[in-house]
Amino acid sequence: QVQLVESGGGLVQPGGSLRLSCAASGSIFRVTAMGWYRQAPGKERELVAGITSERPNYADSVKGRFTISRDIAKNTVYLQMNSLKPEDTAMYYCNMMVRDYSLYDMDYWGKGTLVTVSS
Repeated sequence: QVQLVESGGGLVQPGGSLRLSCAASGSIFRVTAMGWYRQAPGKERELVAGITSERPNYADSVKGRFTISRDIAKNTVYLQMNSLKPEDTAMYYCNMMVRDYSLYDMDYWGKGTLVTVSS
């Protein structure tokens, strides 16, 4: 089994910054993909940013403001969020594709961390 634990959410004023972290633990041979999704009230969950061995990708709404990065050795992914807007308010979820020691891939989700952008 694998557990993902997010941290770093909170209340921030418009224009402010937050850094989210998500660490994976458990039976992990390799993490092949990492990403952040968000879900605002009344809306569907959407991809915010993803990262694999190639270049990261971002939702158009966050390009130039958010940066995804990872520490492979720590099985950790980060999301640096700058110039936050009220429309960024949502529950943010970490997602990882994990390969176990049987070389079996499985998709895992964290429980989410709330980001609220408000004055």
